[in-house]
Amino acid sequence: MTAGLLAAISGIAERAGREILRHYHPGIEARLKNDRSPVTAADEAAESVILPALEELASGIPCVAEEACARSGLPPIDLWGRFFLVDPLDGTREFLAGSGEFTVNICLIEDGRPILGVVHLPALGATYAGGPAGATLAVAGEAPRTVTARPKPSDGVIVLASRSHNEGSELDRYLADMPVSERIAAGSSLKFCRIAEGLADLYPRFGRTMEWDTAAGQAVLVAAGGSVVTLADRPLTYGKPGFINPNFVARGHWK
Repeated sequence: MTAGLLAAISGIAERAGREILRHYHPGIEARLKNDRSPVTAADEAAESVILPALEELASGIPCVAEEACARSGLPPIDLWGRFFLVDPLDGTREFLAGSGEFTVNICLIEDGRPILGVVHLPALGATYAGGPAGATLAVAGEAPRTVTARPKPSDGVIVLASRSHNEGSELDRYLADMPVSERIAAGSSLKFCRIAEGLADLYPRFGRTMEWDTAAGQAVLVAAGGSVVTLADRPLTYGKPGFINPNFVARGHWK
């Protein structure tokens, strides 16, 4: 059942991705939501694909989706042990800039933990999926291949940082005593997936993020052997008040 559910969620994410690409062209307009983040017709079109599909797939499991929450407010989940978190277009700024580093994020949460997650990159034709059986990457219709986070390298870590959010001095202080071989700017939840794939080691994030920004990427990374923890070194959990994350660190297979 788990494998079938993950495959079905991957298909939904890819359908949403095709809808996003219909809007992926110069000159698309964006407006600002109340939190001053941008939203486009592509975000809303993708969510209109995802939500009915999840309802058909898993009727009765509540869904917390970014644009629905922006329109109608955050739903109460005090008694929910199981719910979906959806970001129909993570990295809207990357979408508007034409970088290709934007994603569709869908994740199933159980008891505060991300247990199944899909991160699809429409412009790159890539789909990362993670669950109890491990993490995979499928590119351009090819068969999925297993991906695994790598151990902490002894000669310096590759650090990922947000391209759209300047974390400056806080990031510098965090890395001050750590050997760093390279810093790479990247967009959206792709950063979690690059670590899951063994192409990078560390993504410290300082500043506001919402649970739908991180859940699917965390599911993929944890399935690949990595982890996402708070600055107190506790696992990043879900269903928090306001669905707001604290500062966190995503990392590879560190012991």
